Amino acid sequence: MTDIGAPLKTEQDEAQFKDFVELLKPRVMRLVVFTALVGLLAAPNTLHPLVAFVAILSIAVGGGAAGALNMWWDADIDAVMRRTQNRPIPAGKTTADEAKILGFALSGFSVMLLGLATNWFAAGFLAFTIFFYVVIYTMWLKRVTPQNIVIGGAAGAFPPMVGWAASTGSVSLESILLFSLIFLWTPPHFWALALFTRSDYDNASVPMLTVTHGRKSTRKHILVYTVLLAAFALAMMFTNIAGPAFIATALVLNALFLKGAWAIYNRNEEQSDADSFAAERKFFKLSLLYLFAHFGAVLIDVALIRFGVWGSL
Repeated sequence: MTDIGAPLKTEQDEAQFKDFVELLKPRVMRLVVFTALVGLLAAPNTLHPLVAFVAILSIAVGGGAAGALNMWWDADIDAVMRRTQNRPIPAGKTTADEAKILGFALSGFSVMLLGLATNWFAAGFLAFTIFFYVVIYTMWLKRVTPQNIVIGGAAGAFPPMVGWAASTGSVSLESILLFSLIFLWTPPHFWALALFTRSDYDNASVPMLTVTHGRKSTRKHILVYTVLLAAFALAMMFTNIAGPAFIATALVLNALFLKGAWAIYNRNEEQSDADSFAAERKFFKLSLLYLFAHFGAVLIDVALIRFGVWGSL
């Protein structure tokens, strides 16, 4: 954890608005917004457009608040990892205290706004999501277990359930399956990245699976989680929120994902070093498409079902 009392930026630097936006992890926020929107729109209830907008805004702000608190706590390891050295705190653009204050303020604001706009079950769910990501994952388990990314994946998987809860005030099989897609996708996605960025985690003393168990074990884990992911993705085909678009997407992408995971499993370090981890990089790029395509397909099917194109499923 960073020394929260020691500003990392220089006195002559003044934080700009864009620096505070960066604290909210806008790239991650896009995924939060998109998956929460799919969860909200896929739910059987229909919210007034203004209420739906406020609900998604609340979830986005809550996700950003969790990101700011994560950067506050992890500023020390961000400073030694190449892919995070340019984040606002290690780059000296903001201080750890500024990130902490922003994170706590936006957490409270987002939860209250969601509760007032929709229902307090959804607000409580959002509060739990922020707590889980910041306390359970970031502060407690990230630095002590090689299953850190699995645990972190749970926090990242809650937004569609929060969106569904904002619309219905409850959870359902469909929202749990949407959660499962993100939860099971996260480990192979990040472990593939860790296979060719292992030195970053070594330098930061973060017990990523590649560091604690080696690349061979990581390849096995990627294959196991990809098989589980495919099973849950195909199970969604039998729910009321999946239609032809999702079925086609799930069949094609999961076949490609399984093929990529199998290719990674069958490789050794000499092969990977020889071609600069080409298979691992290809799998990682495919994983970026995988999640957006599945949730996008749900959105297409829900829209077409609502407009009567596919009929009631």
